[in-house]
Formats: sequence, structure tokens, C-alpha cells
Amino acid sequence: MNLFVSFMRTVVPIVAGLLLTLLVRIGVTFDSASVASVVTTVLTGAYYTVFRLLETLAAKIHNRPLATVAGILLGWATPPDYPATADAPAVAAVR
Repeated sequence: MNLFVSFMRTVVPIVAGLLLTLLVRIGVTFDSASVASVVTTVLTGAYYTVFRLLETLAAKIHNRPLATVAGILLGWATPPDYPATADAPAVAAVR
């Protein structure tokens, strides 16, 4: 795994949380719809993270039934298989 990508995926949510905390401290208020949206987003992210990690762990320990159950709970029994970038067709840039 790319170390930079791993670092960014850890740091960006922390910075976002810090910025939200600072906004609250300077007096920015959030209505209940905004709070509900944030809670929904957090719970959705947590659900995906738990079952994706479970799917990855199951693959590492060669537990196919567990990987299948975790995959089904993510919407598809197996993780996506992306072709290598060398085999992918070139896409023209839109200007």
C-alpha cells in the first residue's frame, strides 16, 4: 500500500474533525438536520469500514465463508477486481 495515501486517509478525517470543533468553539451553530446528516455519514462510514476490514481479514486468514458474508453485507459477495493500469484504455481529457 502506498504510505502517502495511507497517511492522507488517516490525517484528513482528523483535520476535518478539528475544523468542525473549531467552528463550534467560535460560535457557529448547527441545526438538527445538519447534525443528522453528519451522524448518518459517520455511521455509514463506520459500517463500511467494519465490514471491509472484516472482509480483508477473512481473506488473509483464508476464511472464505466469513469473507462472503462480509462482502454480502457490503452489497456484493466479492470485492471488486480492477484491471492493471497498463491494460486500462486511455481516456481523453475533457477541456
